[in-house]
Amino acid sequence: MTIAGTDSGGGAGIAADLRAFTACGVHGCLAVCAVTVQNSVGVTGVHTIPVDTIAGQIATVASDIGLQAAKTGMLANAEIIAAVAEACDANGIGAGRATPLVVDPVAASMHGDPLLASEALDAYRHTLFPRATLVTPNLDEIRLLVEHDVRDRDGQYAAAKALHALGPRAVLVKGGHLPAGDGAADGCLDLLYDGETFLELPGPRFDTGHTHGGGDSLAASIAAGLARAMDLEAAVRFGKRYIVEAVRNSYPLGAGHGPVSPLWAIRPWWDED
Repeated sequence: MTIAGTDSGGGAGIAADLRAFTACGVHGCLAVCAVTVQNSVGVTGVHTIPVDTIAGQIATVASDIGLQAAKTGMLANAEIIAAVAEACDANGIGAGRATPLVVDPVAASMHGDPLLASEALDAYRHTLFPRATLVTPNLDEIRLLVEHDVRDRDGQYAAAKALHALGPRAVLVKGGHLPAGDGAADGCLDLLYDGETFLELPGPRFDTGHTHGGGDSLAASIAAGLARAMDLEAAVRFGKRYIVEAVRNSYPLGAGHGPVSPLWAIRPWWDED
């Protein structure tokens, strides 16, 4: 299940999550937390969903279909974050429970601008992170959440420790936003930390501006791996493989940033006789 906001342009948010779920071979369910007015250039409006409706979406799916994994995306405000945490508790979702939870703390735009008020950041830190199986912030979100301005590999390690201290089972510090030319940024290295062991996950860096929905897609593909009964390390490796190919095959769309693509994973049945 994805617990997140929509993207009317189809590139990020719930749209990206469902695309990734399908490409990774799992059935996707959803709980809509916010509806955005959005295209490839940016977001011009947000309508939040009542918290009882959000909780109801989670509960009604969990009680009938069942959930093997869940991930969060845009949660918009502190009230929604608290409601999602309560709904997760009530339906067996989160670290140490039957259903693992991947928290993608959408707190900054792809340009690094803050999207959440300080009380919402506190709700992430103290309410949702302690329930998370894995958190997957980018470097701009790390700066907002733990005030670490990550500029190199050592900074990634320090940020991982600071984030883990907030209570999640594990942290994935993504390196895609490290500036090109930095020794640590020759490729795109993500760092997984479970409180005891660090695991470096290198990957290629592509010269493209079409990375819209990349963070959503990575978290969703990791959740898909967990839903397929992989352990956490295997699921993160699975997600890393997916997002590398999704960025490699990204495409232009509209006048702004195009999305990462799940289409590389789909067999072109329409070309068959």
